[in-house]
Amino acid sequence: MSSGVIAPLRSPALDVVERRDRDAHRVRELLARVYLPAFAIALAAVVLIAIGWASDWGRADFVGSVTALRAVVAGPATLVILGVFLVVERTWPAQPRPIFARGYRHDLIFAVMNAILVVPLVTGLTLAFLHVVHSSAPWIVLPHMGVLPRAAAVAVIVVAMDACNWAVHLANHRVRMMWRFHELHHSQEDLNVLTVFRTHPLIHVSYLVALIPGLVLMANGAMSITVLVVYGAIVAFAHSNTRLGFGPLERIFVSPNFHRIHHKLDGPQDVNMGFALTVWDQIFGRAVFPTADTIRTDTGLLGRPLVVEQEGPRAQHLKVFAEQMVAPFRPMRGAIDAPPIRSATHESAGQV
Repeated sequence: MSSGVIAPLRSPALDVVERRDRDAHRVRELLARVYLPAFAIALAAVVLIAIGWASDWGRADFVGSVTALRAVVAGPATLVILGVFLVVERTWPAQPRPIFARGYRHDLIFAVMNAILVVPLVTGLTLAFLHVVHSSAPWIVLPHMGVLPRAAAVAVIVVAMDACNWAVHLANHRVRMMWRFHELHHSQEDLNVLTVFRTHPLIHVSYLVALIPGLVLMANGAMSITVLVVYGAIVAFAHSNTRLGFGPLERIFVSPNFHRIHHKLDGPQDVNMGFALTVWDQIFGRAVFPTADTIRTDTGLLGRPLVVEQEGPRAQHLKVFAEQMVAPFRPMRGAIDAPPIRSATHESAGQV
């Protein structure tokens, strides 16, 4: 006669609960190792590139577009302009720096990377995005208007594009997922004219919406390489280590003194976000005009939430660069990873 003990019956509901607990534990472990929302930006880039490839880039000349964009980023005119700005930095510096400061050397790596690798990526994203928008909403392109001169159409495109850049820039400071890609730009502690290139390649996904004004008015005018070089030069000069303001014109155009406040180490950085024009910051109460105290202010991010070249006895540029590329996907570390934005107490001090 058997004397074995009969095991109690296991409830199916208990099995479901335990499976859910195990799944939740795996998710928590994964979140402790990576920041999953950042992969949404990477996925968007992959999808766009796949669409562009499958559609033959909307029947656009990919190679020609790469060549044209490379002329804007690193063409002879751009290199001459950047060279002049670098001389101006040595003549009227906001903060004295060694001519081969770590930050300058590191941003040169970003400049080279942009010219060689990022230009084809941005070209692919641009052509794919324009193809998707044009295919899904062909009515968005306005017909040719004879009463609108081409120069006026180009001016409207530039102003509207700058407004879109401002809006996306604000989102990059306010949306945590987007900030993870934008904070690299703000990590520069040796702000200089080459900092304009210090961006994560995937940040360009967010700025694709700035292409829409050009698409809307493409039948009335197109942005020439010259216009793009001038626009880029204004944005680059705003990042220069130069103690220069524009006086009354600062109510219209972004100066180095105005933009340096945006990179201020010990203050909110969701202010002075205009690329070329200050009017958007003024309209939306985010303009903080420079004073004697802000002209030479330190730049960077408090607590160094991501690795920078200024750390340690040696710069280790390549190692730091590689870590900065994967930094958006690193796990969250609480308040230290939060973007430096204005609190409620700052809101009343937005426009000065």
